[in-house]
Amino acid sequence: MPHVFEYAVLRVIPRIERGECVNVGVLVYSAPLNFLKAAVHLDEARLRALDPTVDLAAVEAQLSSLRAVCAGGPAAGAAGTTTIGRRFRWLTAPRSTIIQAAPAHTGLTDDPERELAHLLRVLVLPPGEVARRP
Repeated sequence: MPHVFEYAVLRVIPRIERGECVNVGVLVYSAPLNFLKAAVHLDEARLRALDPTVDLAAVEAQLSSLRAVCAGGPAAGAAGTTTIGRRFRWLTAPRSTIIQAAPAHTGLTDDPERELAHLLRVLVLPPGEVARRP
């Protein structure tokens, strides 16, 4: 039986004043299935095309932190100790930082892990590329 899920695309906006972005990941959340996970793919060449001076190590560190918040627990800081619903809302809240979540959308699924892989493939990866890691 399908359950409601929400998803949001993660994007890097290396120069906020320009508003240009590269999709780098997807968040998938389903309250009924107690599921919250991020899958990321950082295309360094595409990001450097927008800003050759972007700090890739900082971007990777922030993406790692986002994945940690999804996983939850004290290692993710205060946000990691809340419910998965609150963590999803915190991750998708509007902000003026280099990594932002696009508005959330909804769907139905019986397999959120499959949806995560599908959304990463369709919304983030260059056409024909296979994800290296979720």
